[in-house]
Amino acid sequence: MAENKGVITVVGRKKICMAHSGDASLPAIVKMAWGDGGVDENGLPKLATGNEIGLYNELLKKDIESHVYANEEKTTCRYTATLERGELTGKEISEMGLFDEDGELIAYRSFMRKGKDEDIPQIYDMDEIF
Repeated sequence: MAENKGVITVVGRKKICMAHSGDASLPAIVKMAWGDGGVDENGLPKLATGNEIGLYNELLKKDIESHVYANEEKTTCRYTATLERGELTGKEISEMGLFDEDGELIAYRSFMRKGKDEDIPQIYDMDEIF
């Protein structure tokens, strides 16, 4: 199986390029979303292509709780959000994404199914790597 670390989407790369050229401002990443459409019929994670414009089957979108720079060079930003007790109970999460202030998907990742219990929160980190 090919390793799948997720991608910055084409939309995200376009926004970065336009911001660097001075032709646009870069909207902040403000939301994380989770879904259950990130695996194929065999239960293997779908390969992220960068052409994703949304999750395959979005279940919930929430505000980002915090972010940190994950390395000294500040070339990786780690965003954190939590699925609280009672949220998505019984669902099998297999994809997540980061959305900007414009509501557009900037980064996408698929992964093996992770079951969500009713009484246990799940904290998710997603890195945007440059």
